Amino acid sequence: MHMLNLGILAHVDAGKTSLTERLLHTAGVIEEIGSVGAGSTTTDTLALERQRGITIKSAVVSFPLDTVTVNLLDTPGHPDFIAEVERVLGVLDGAVLVVSAVEGVQAQTRVLMRTLRRLGIPTLVFVNKIDRRGARGEDLLRDMASTLAVPLVPMGAAAEPGCPAAHFVPGLAPSALDALTDHDDDLLAAYVNGRLTGDRLRGALAEQTAKALVHPVYFGSALTGTGVPELIDGVERLLPAAGGTADGPLSGTVFKVERGPAGEKVAYARIFSGTLRVRDRIPVGDGREEGRVTALGVFDRGTDRRADAAGAGRIARVWGLGGIRIGDALGSPGRAGEHHFAPPTLESVVVPRPGTDRGRLHLALTQLAEQDPLIGVRHDEVRQETSVSLYGEVQKEVVQATLADEYGLDVTFRETTTLCVERPAGSGWAVEFNKKDGNPFLATVGLRVEEAPPGSGVRFGLEVELGSMPYAFFKAVEDTVRETLAQGLHGWQVTDCAVTMTHSGYSPRQSHAHQGFDKSMSSTGYDFRCLTPLVLVEALRRAGSRVYEPMHRFRVDAPADTLGALLPLLTRSRAVPRTTWTRGDTCVLEGTVPAARVHALGQRLPGLTRGEGELESAFDHYAPFTGTTPPERPRTDHNPLDRKEYLLNVTRRTADGGN
Repeated sequence: MHMLNLGILAHVDAGKTSLTERLLHTAGVIEEIGSVGAGSTTTDTLALERQRGITIKSAVVSFPLDTVTVNLLDTPGHPDFIAEVERVLGVLDGAVLVVSAVEGVQAQTRVLMRTLRRLGIPTLVFVNKIDRRGARGEDLLRDMASTLAVPLVPMGAAAEPGCPAAHFVPGLAPSALDALTDHDDDLLAAYVNGRLTGDRLRGALAEQTAKALVHPVYFGSALTGTGVPELIDGVERLLPAAGGTADGPLSGTVFKVERGPAGEKVAYARIFSGTLRVRDRIPVGDGREEGRVTALGVFDRGTDRRADAAGAGRIARVWGLGGIRIGDALGSPGRAGEHHFAPPTLESVVVPRPGTDRGRLHLALTQLAEQDPLIGVRHDEVRQETSVSLYGEVQKEVVQATLADEYGLDVTFRETTTLCVERPAGSGWAVEFNKKDGNPFLATVGLRVEEAPPGSGVRFGLEVELGSMPYAFFKAVEDTVRETLAQGLHGWQVTDCAVTMTHSGYSPRQSHAHQGFDKSMSSTGYDFRCLTPLVLVEALRRAGSRVYEPMHRFRVDAPADTLGALLPLLTRSRAVPRTTWTRGDTCVLEGTVPAARVHALGQRLPGLTRGEGELESAFDHYAPFTGTTPPERPRTDHNPLDRKEYLLNVTRRTADGGN
């Protein structure tokens, strides 16, 4: 039977997990539908998820249809956990985007649809909650078409929306033909000439949906079940099954890592090609280190079971790969683990309460970062502080609760601060020669730093011959460049820059007669790792760097008569409205605002709008900081900005045995 890896995505509270329960019940996998409020759902297995009634971690559950077995991946809806969604996207064959018939298209809905379109993932839309008071039908469809700006094909209509008797009436609307003929001239010609048959129309719908050219829309209710059988039929008929052959070369991608009861790592991997077997020894990750699979699990009829092998199309749980990380490839690299969403833009210092073991806390935070790589753990040896990067306050509360519940660690957090970035302001270079001008290291390193286009990250290149010295020394320089750029002139991560190695040199391996290797006369990788930060920072100082702060795009919906009170608040928040329009008694403002001001803006909004104002925001871009003094971030390295202090720190480390 074919496999289909299907993602369920939505804005928080659109009913995504409830729809997952209804799908499993309709498919006959579970006898009773779990409740989010009661904490009895199949996919929300964490105690914290059941307590809060939200999805925090992605979960996999399987159910069979007539011609395909579906691996259903339930993902978080809250924007603080967008990293979980990002990791799932790379393993999907198709998706269902859930929209609330009451709230309509929300901020996260737009973000998700844009990403699904960019990645070309075939997507069905399910408009949920048509039985709730305030639910909309035809007018919501029009809003979706204009707000999402994608071709929608209504697969029927919602009858009696907004009342318990609401139900779904199947049938392609006339507008469906318009969407389909936009992408198929032959279909249009058949319609004009009166030769368009139902089979031809259904075939075109399946073909265009599979190519993500159009998006079929179903109306229904996860609570009552109306519209769900039609959605299931669409999943089976319109979404493409997983490709790949079981006898091909092994290719897979790890999208989730968790810890088992004994603390062992368990990896979730999508197999794109070939077959993974117990006792296989396979290359893992960028370093291509070999690991041995000790056990496998696959998903089947609502649960997971142990298996000897997992073939192409499967999602497998894998034991035995101790060094595995999220994004690692199994065998040949599968789909690239590109970032589809913005990185975290907030940071907070973890404060252990009296009596908390700092060593255990550091280990726990490291393990949490393994499960969520975008939670960047940053340890400051000088101040003995550890900070984590975050998406929002809810995520911070979840980290705090997880440390308490799973690790027995009692912590608080300092006030959340904004994470800025630095970019070079121009071009600069520096060089230090072996044994000259006070260079205490047996190495020659020259580097040029230049600005690069936004979004390009860090690029490293060579203007020297690769054979001019051992490759290990070049690798030491490149790795150290990337590590050093984690803290620029103002302490922020340096990005969007090109670093070129312009000079190189080393002292060849030497030894005294009848004695072994003499490292006091011969270059080692340590020389290059120690010298590179001094050269790079000097080149960056000559180029200059500018601090950029994260900006959010925002949307405020509020009563039109409160606009006069809102505008001064937006001005004080350094928000820049781009568009303003009215819709009945409601005014809508859209624009950009510094991420650092979003939380305060959300707190002030209800008081100025009689509690009726709603704020949506999401990261949009980085903009140059416009204040008088750029924000500084405390350094956690040996401070190569101060040569004397840096050399003292490095010398002390060497004396302590850190070579």
